Amino acid sequence: MSPNSPLEPRSEASAESLQEMRMSFMAHLVELRRRFLYSFIAMVIAFLICWGFAAEIFDFLLQPLIKAAPEGELANMHNTDLAEPFFTLLKTALLAAVFLASPAIIYNVWKFVAPGLYPDEKRAAVPFVAGATVFFLLGASFCYYVVIPFGYAFLLGFSLEVSNPTLMIKDYFALTTKLLLGFGMVFELPVVTSLLSAVGVLTHRHLLQHWRIAVIAAFIIAAILTPPDVVTQLMLAAPLMLLYGISIAVAYVITKRRERRIAKELAELS
Repeated sequence: MSPNSPLEPRSEASAESLQEMRMSFMAHLVELRRRFLYSFIAMVIAFLICWGFAAEIFDFLLQPLIKAAPEGELANMHNTDLAEPFFTLLKTALLAAVFLASPAIIYNVWKFVAPGLYPDEKRAAVPFVAGATVFFLLGASFCYYVVIPFGYAFLLGFSLEVSNPTLMIKDYFALTTKLLLGFGMVFELPVVTSLLSAVGVLTHRHLLQHWRIAVIAAFIIAAILTPPDVVTQLMLAAPLMLLYGISIAVAYVITKRRERRIAKELAELS
């Protein structure tokens, strides 16, 4: 190829563009590692705090089962080996640390995605972190105070009719943890929707278009997360569909605002 070939500037531009993409990708990886490290440090600090109250926290988790047990049928916990109570308390402190450190974790998630937002959208950091934390705790609280007592009372009452159940500490903690975290994450749907709408990935039109799939998904998620009785599953599916409706409204407001901003910028450029 001759030195004066017109293809050379294009090749050089392509090489520069590829180099910029690589640098941008590496910068994102560095930022992701930094945010992960900050979240991990927050989790460690929260775990050290919660470890001192692990026994009290586990007793708090036991209260719905104790209250659900018929009078005179105290729901005692059992274990298969000596180390099981220790590891259960360890996991209890870890579970509590997730809730305690959730504002810091959510804040670092926001800081990772914030560079792709407009300046006025970046100012929504505090509402986003507060909203995500509130919805996460709201979902877990709804599970603890409404779903778990009803579901455990149903299952325990059914078990006592046919047998004398031996309740294992490990299995009880695993089921309770799955429910609490599951409800907490499910209740984050409006917050996640607002974030995706802000970056232009999702709009209210997409949500309206796929509402039938969302209804089916709500019942599938409810069947996976809740005990195997229809009423308890409805107690998750119904709020999930309500949250989906709220997500459509949130996405509508954010999408319209984003479209008006883009239209204004295009008008100024023209």
